[in-house]
Order: sequence, then C-alpha cells, then structure tokens
Amino acid sequence: MKSKWLRFVAVLFAFTLIAAACGDDDSTSTEGGGETTDLSGTTVTVFGPESSDEEAGGIADALKVFADQTGIDIQYTGARDFSDQINAQATGGNPPDIAIFPQPGKVADFARQGLILALPDDVAAAANANWPADWNAFGTVDGTQYAVPNKADLKSLVWYKPAAFEEKGYEVPETLDDFEALVDEMIDNGDTPLCVGIESGPATGWPFTDWVEELVLRNAGGEFYDKWVNHEVPFNSPEVIEAMQWVVDLWNKPGAVFAAGGSIAATPFGDNGQPLVDGDCMMHRQASFFSAFLPDGTPFADGSPDAIDVFYFPSNEGRPVLVAGTLAAAFRDAPEVWEVMKYFTTADYANNRQKAQTERKGGGLSGFLSAARGVDTSLYQPLEKNFVDILLNADVARFDGSDLMPAAVGAGTFWTEGTAIVNGDKTVEEGAAAIEASWPTE
Repeated sequence: MKSKWLRFVAVLFAFTLIAAACGDDDSTSTEGGGETTDLSGTTVTVFGPESSDEEAGGIADALKVFADQTGIDIQYTGARDFSDQINAQATGGNPPDIAIFPQPGKVADFARQGLILALPDDVAAAANANWPADWNAFGTVDGTQYAVPNKADLKSLVWYKPAAFEEKGYEVPETLDDFEALVDEMIDNGDTPLCVGIESGPATGWPFTDWVEELVLRNAGGEFYDKWVNHEVPFNSPEVIEAMQWVVDLWNKPGAVFAAGGSIAATPFGDNGQPLVDGDCMMHRQASFFSAFLPDGTPFADGSPDAIDVFYFPSNEGRPVLVAGTLAAAFRDAPEVWEVMKYFTTADYANNRQKAQTERKGGGLSGFLSAARGVDTSLYQPLEKNFVDILLNADVARFDGSDLMPAAVGAGTFWTEGTAIVNGDKTVEEGAAAIEASWPTE
C-alpha cells in the first residue's frame, strides 16, 4: 500500500508540474498545427537522400522546432546513396525509424515486402487533411497508405524572360495549342523558341522522358497516365506514340531549338541557363530546381529587364502538373514516430523548413517547395511564390513517370531508347517498341 501511495503522489506531483508549465494543459501547442503530446525522453531517427548543408540542415532545423515542442530527440541523417543504404538497412534489420523516399516505386517495393508500416488512421487522416488527394495517392500501395508527402518538386514550368516577351510582343500561352502557335510565331520572327539538352552522364535522356510524360498527362489524362506507368496498357500504346512524336516533331522543327552543345543529345541539361539569359532562346521547359543552373546574380521575377520568371506549361484541358518530391514512411510502431510522421504533413513543417533553408541559402531561393494546405507564401521569394501558386491551383498531379516505372525501364530503356529517338537512330515506333519489350515480366 505504501508503494502504491508513493507512486500516486509522484504521479500527482508530476501532473502538477506539467499543468503549471502548460497552463493547466497536458499537451504542447505547435505553431498553427494544434496540440501534440509531451513525449520527452523518446528518440526518433530519420534517414533521407538530402545531404547538403542547406537541405539536410533545413530538415534538421525544422525537426528541432518540433523536438522542442514535444520533447522528442529527433535525429536526421542524409546520404546521397540513400537508395543503396536504405536497402541494406531494411533487409539487414537495422532501419531508421522513418525514411524519406524520393521515389514512390521504392515505397511500393518496401510495402509489399512488409518492410514499412501501414499508417494508423489518425496519421492517414492528417496527411489527407493537409495535402491534396493526388499527393497522398503516391504513398498508397494496393489500397493502403504507407507514406506521407513532405516535399514537392514542380516540373510543369517554362522559364522565360518577361521583358523579352514584352519587347517582341509575345504573350504567355494559355493552352498547349497556344504554345505551339507561339513557337511558330517566334520562328517566323527570327527568334529561337527553345533551349533543349538531354545529356546527363549515365542518366542521359531523362529530360526527354519528362517532356513525354507532360504530353501523355495533358493529352491522355490522369487515368491513362496511371495505367501507362503501371503497365496496365502497353508502353507503346497509340497515346504514348503520339506524345513522343509530338516532342520529336517540335524539336526537329527548323529553327525551333538552340542546343549549346551542338546537338540536343550532346547538350548537358544544365547548360541551358546561360543561353536563356543571353537570349539565344526564348523559353526552356524544366523543373523548379532549374534556378540553380542559371548564372550567379540572375534576377528572378523582380520586374527588371534581365529578370527570369516562369509560366505554367499549358494544357488544352484543365491544369495537370507533373511533379516529384519525397515521401516519409515508418519502420517502427511508436507514438513518437507517428507524431513526427504527422508533423511532416503539416504547413508548420513546410514553413519551418522554408524559413531555415532560405536562411541557410543566404536569403536566396531555398530550393524547397510544399503543396501542403496553408503554407505561408510570404516566406517565399516572388519566383517561388509562382511555383507554389501553380502547385496549389493544379487540378491533377502525377509523379514523374520514370520514377514510378521499374528501374530497368524508367532509369534504363526509357532514357536510352529516348536518346536514340532524339538522335534519329530510331523512329518513335521502334524506340517505343524496344521499351515495351524491356518491361520486366515479373
């Protein structure tokens, strides 16, 4: 009886201290994110692919805000060879508590192998409340959600110089048909519409796959896109052939393309920044990360004559966007793990990371984006606000298709056969048939 009484007094005393510290509330309040349980003394390990001082540091800083609120010791580690390491850790029985995956296909593989945990109802509910349904679908495998979105990359962008457009009398196209007409107008005026390059070392060809995915999504729609990347329809379906041919015909149009390396396949994808700034071309379709490949000191979306901005790569119907990003999945079932998982879905996490990463980048473009509902757009530079607006106003979002396909295709024949098509070594039909034949049978 004495032991039970002492334990009761100890619990009562502890509760009194907590009540005093929290204003008669046994939970802590996150910044705009509701209340979280005090989990002092617990530890959560997080492992991901982002390893630079700015990106890994931004994640760690954002997690520290939550750690200070909840008492959880949250440790983030990043590695460029994340994919290889997480395979070894998971199969070796020594995974982190949470892993941040850059590819939904890897999430699906791990889920089907029983290596990661299905989300509890409250975590899934938080993810679906905080992010659009399309984004949560990226972490859903065979009808069960295993991962939550926590970062977005936007691909459906065209980079251009607004002052040059104004000087020449060009208007930002509202539809894909308008885009084609603008290309023709520029050629007729003696301007080169596009900078294009697909060289990327062993990954040469991936910029071509992005263009094809954009066209499949726009012209065939989201449902067909899903069937295509899941091989529920042949890779060389007529809709895909049409999309590939559209890209090839556009690039082969006389006067349409400036290739700094002499040919599209020989031009590194990152070498299109300087020509765009110099006026060697009027437009370049590339993802939000392309700002890093523009010359130092390039002004962005500030209204000055040399400023570079972006517009949405248009569609004839709706506003579909091609995206990439990261997804967090858990290996350990514990309250502290699920609290961190929920935090990853929130605008609080996005805002805290944006603030931290911007500061670590010296006040420039952060390189981070989020499609979480309620993000504070005042934390973003004008160019980044344009990214966020496009993300939040999209009616359909689909993940980079080559990241969803088996590696032998998405990071293999789609690249190599695409390069052969661009070089004129194969027709679209021949290249697409070869990619179809390479699809794994198991």
